Amino acid sequence: MKSRVIRKISMAVAFTLAILTASAQKFAYVNSQYILSQIPDYKAAQDQINQISIEWQKEIEGKYSEIDQLYKAYKADEVLLTDEMKQKREAEIQQKEQAVKDLQKQHFGVNGDLFKKRQELVKPIQDKVYNAVQELAEKTNLAIIFDASSDNLTILFANPKYDKSDDILRSLGYSTGNSPNNNKKTYHH
Repeated sequence: MKSRVIRKISMAVAFTLAILTASAQKFAYVNSQYILSQIPDYKAAQDQINQISIEWQKEIEGKYSEIDQLYKAYKADEVLLTDEMKQKREAEIQQKEQAVKDLQKQHFGVNGDLFKKRQELVKPIQDKVYNAVQELAEKTNLAIIFDASSDNLTILFANPKYDKSDDILRSLGYSTGNSPNNNKKTYHH
């Protein structure tokens, strides 16, 4: 009788362990900066972007230098100029300063030329990496893959079946809609 009880307990423990093992969520991490640094096309794209950036910066610095020369010439001539001539020269300098600021914004602004060039050259390579991450996650049945390349872990892939947002809303007494992650599997940083 004692062996029968021990056998039942052993089977219950084995069954519980089997369930826990089967339902265990698997997590992984990658270092996207390391991965990208090993891809020659990425390095070439970065080099091209850096070269373009340097050229544009030199162009802007040259224009600021011209403005500085105009301002110095204006200051040297100021005592000889009529009020109308002063206003004209000041307006010319201000117009050139504004043109350089506009050019700077065009090249380096939020959606400027540099951003567009980066999107054109780098984004396709990053997309390949993220697609490979997603394929790996699905192939190896991972729940989440983190990117450990920065101080803050970023989620690159999350299986939407582990999104518990609606459960939290229900526990707080709110109705649920479609969680924003129900149809998303990848997260780009």
